[in-house]
Amino acid sequence: MKVLLLTGLGALFFAYYWDDNFDPASLQGARVLLTGVSAGVGEELAYHYARLGSHLVLTAHTEAFLQQVVGNCRKLGAPKVFYIAADMASPEVPERVVQFALDKLGGLDYLVLNHLGAAPAGTRVRSSQSTRWLMQVNFLSYVQLTSSALPSLTDSKGSLVVVSSLLGRVPTSFSSPYSAAKFALDSFFSSLRRELDVQEVNVAITMCILGLQDRSSAAEGVRGITRVKAAQGPKAALAVIRGGATRASGVFYPWRFHLLCLLRSWMPHSRAWFVRQELNITTPPAA
Repeated sequence: MKVLLLTGLGALFFAYYWDDNFDPASLQGARVLLTGVSAGVGEELAYHYARLGSHLVLTAHTEAFLQQVVGNCRKLGAPKVFYIAADMASPEVPERVVQFALDKLGGLDYLVLNHLGAAPAGTRVRSSQSTRWLMQVNFLSYVQLTSSALPSLTDSKGSLVVVSSLLGRVPTSFSSPYSAAKFALDSFFSSLRRELDVQEVNVAITMCILGLQDRSSAAEGVRGITRVKAAQGPKAALAVIRGGATRASGVFYPWRFHLLCLLRSWMPHSRAWFVRQELNITTPPAA
């Protein structure tokens, strides 16, 4: 029964996602501020936008990685590429990053929020210090960047693209502080979408629900706990770009995550079974 249900729903979602109106030419000359570009999906997002001819401001924590990505983007044909090294754990940084982008590009058409942080070294996973740090990097900085960029996006009728995680829709074990930040993201941007609609502000918000990202910090945080394989950077990045360019409300990569989110409400017992299949429950939880 479960197999038949998943097969039928899978066919419906395949048909839905196959039929989109993505036009790569629409991104030529688009002004994009992209965060979290030093590895994984973020790096691949930068390369895709570069190939499509977008003007870019890139940011990440480490300047050396940024310089390498910027060089590659120029080789791929990006007409303008700027970068600013930024630590999103500092509350004053997000506004400075947006102002830098506005100064360099003269405005924004896309704000693509992709940065994330695992618990900093030397802190206990569930400590108040670690949770506060995670909320600043993975939630509050997103709010600050959005608040600073929204006037420009309103002027351009632009798009907010938020790269999140399945853990922001379906809670699981051994990830409570990180999952709390991702749930907060989903709630904030879902509410903001409704507010913008009521106010007739033509800014699209695309929430992207991805699997484990293929970057060392993400993999290290769940090493030995989950059996989930990392999402392939280039394919996941292209799914994010297509969703943002078509102003879709949501993107799920891989697509089966949409089914799991629906099962959360429809079939809670089946949802729990699916979640347990992704866990290595013989591994003791971290302190």
